[in-house]
Amino acid sequence: MEDRSHKVLLALVMLFLFAVIVLQYVCPGTECQLLRLRALSPAAAADPYRAEDETPARFVPRFNFSADDLLRRGDFNIKGDDLIVFLHIQKTGGTTFGRHLVRNIQLEQPCECRAGQKKCTCHRPGKRETWLFSRFSTGWSCGLHADWTELTNCVPSVVDSKKEVRLRPSRVWATFPWSSSRSLLPHRQPSTEGSLGFPRPAETTLLNRDSSVNFYYITILRDPVSRYLSEWRHVQRGATWKASLHVCDGRSPTTEELPSCYTGDDWSGCSLQEFMDCPYNLANNRQVRMLSDLSLVGCYNLSVMPEEQRNKVLLDSAKENLKRMAFFGLTEFQRKTQYLFEKTFNMNFISPFTQYNSTRASSVEIDKQTQQRIEALNFLDVELYDYAKDLFLQRYQYMRQKEHQEARRKRQEQRKILRAKQVHLREQGENGS
Repeated sequence: MEDRSHKVLLALVMLFLFAVIVLQYVCPGTECQLLRLRALSPAAAADPYRAEDETPARFVPRFNFSADDLLRRGDFNIKGDDLIVFLHIQKTGGTTFGRHLVRNIQLEQPCECRAGQKKCTCHRPGKRETWLFSRFSTGWSCGLHADWTELTNCVPSVVDSKKEVRLRPSRVWATFPWSSSRSLLPHRQPSTEGSLGFPRPAETTLLNRDSSVNFYYITILRDPVSRYLSEWRHVQRGATWKASLHVCDGRSPTTEELPSCYTGDDWSGCSLQEFMDCPYNLANNRQVRMLSDLSLVGCYNLSVMPEEQRNKVLLDSAKENLKRMAFFGLTEFQRKTQYLFEKTFNMNFISPFTQYNSTRASSVEIDKQTQQRIEALNFLDVELYDYAKDLFLQRYQYMRQKEHQEARRKRQEQRKILRAKQVHLREQGENGS
């Protein structure tokens, strides 16, 4: 019995060796060697960038984007004055991503995060200045969950003020001191404006007598229905975000412009039906509002223009600003989000992102009619997310193709160098003989 098993094992080994010899004969090149190494690797089938939400592996784009729209390799200078600004939209997974930024990036000078403290100190190498503007590094310096309209007006002034009075980056102001001084406002160059006249936030420069500062705006988006349900569950537990300033054109909205959905201290215990029924609920189309230039529609004054026109302007503005941002990720694509961030900023994370398919929102069971109602309430967010998902996956494919092309070019150069060495050695041998 043992002899028979030995013979079977020997036959399998001989068959494997024969297959390797045939493969070497048929395909002796570097590419095939790489394929053989991958085939022998235990993680051969584990592609970390496979579709993370059942999206077909062969992605078919719907929108036409230029190469400039797809290529995102920012010349971010962490040792200079460049600043990454994180626009954190509620219930999009921004808290998890924000922690990655301060705790999970390989840096020459890592962020200092002390136990029991919410904020970390993220200094540039050799300086006492921060390279990251986020809730986990500078706090809510521009207000709780500041939107695009607030950040693009507030961040340059905060940075400039801290430089002027030599404030430490780890110290933040609870409220932002508004100033009409023109030198504190972002300088919007005509060449960087889009078709709608919006500035390019990723390349907005601050007028400063010493040097210019490049602000790299980033954000995270999420499927609108999941985000809406997650916000409802969060509000149900007592969240209010009352500290949000909603500053637009230099002031916060009045109670008439932005009524409250509840009369008490919070809206805890509200049902999903009550949540959907409030016409003033900021959860509706929150992602579009957070990413658009609200000054284009008169801020929160709904009487400035008809509703249909207002919605179109907001959606177009949000799409343009999102496209111009240095980077944005999607909650449903954690590994691809990690990959695009690393390629954009030339920063690598220590540990890979984890795709969590089980969340509080996913535990909420809703019927088809309720889902359609949520989609109708968030119809602008639905259109924005479709646009963002298409752009995101196109950028991912484009960057992967660039990576493969670069790897192929390097292999070709290495083969040329190897051939030149072989020719040189052969000529030396012939001359010596």
